[in-house]
Amino acid sequence: MDGKKILVVDDEPDILEILSYNLRKEGFTVQTANNGEEGLKSAQQMSPDLIILDIMMPQMDGIELCRQLRSTPSFDDTLIAFLTAKEEDYSQIAALDFGGDDYITKPIKPKVLMSRVKALLRRNLKTEESTNNHRTVIGDLTIDRESYRVTKGGVEVELAKKEFELLNLLASKPGRVFTRNEIYDKIWGSEVIVGDRTIDVYIRKLREKLGDDFIKTIKGIGYRFEF
Repeated sequence: MDGKKILVVDDEPDILEILSYNLRKEGFTVQTANNGEEGLKSAQQMSPDLIILDIMMPQMDGIELCRQLRSTPSFDDTLIAFLTAKEEDYSQIAALDFGGDDYITKPIKPKVLMSRVKALLRRNLKTEESTNNHRTVIGDLTIDRESYRVTKGGVEVELAKKEFELLNLLASKPGRVFTRNEIYDKIWGSEVIVGDRTIDVYIRKLREKLGDDFIKTIKGIGYRFEF
């Protein structure tokens, strides 16, 4: 974990001081910003591995900052964890819907936060190690994007095209929650009209073919690939 770059964006000086102090103690390279616009500039200059991002901030809120970062290809693989005192469901859904990887509610003890940060970075490292240009290997599951083939325990699993695309999307970032709207947009496209239960049907089919261990339902939000 030493040398991993973390950007903390929050408008509360005390929060910035506490987080940066504890992160540096763990060997991380840390930069801070106290509003969304400053955070955007810092992210572009720093290219961090992880951004810890408050939602309610002046000049540009965290949701808008996340949206702008995710619209830039160079930040596709940057981890974004929202840190906020807001507990309403809509804030959590909006944070994940715009590309957040985790959602952490204030107040949080520094040791707990460090555990969450390390877990996020470990997850990303495992994904990078198990993925090459066309193949993802997670445990006994192999997803080959060139041949559209999936094997589990060395045995090929027959998947329809949309089943494969859904599995590939979820497995591209194990541990990350993909919201239902995000899945609809990436798999079916915003121009295609599908029924409300379409995703549920495809998730059920994948579980029937792969088992129940890989895909977890996050109630009211979406789905996460376990590893």
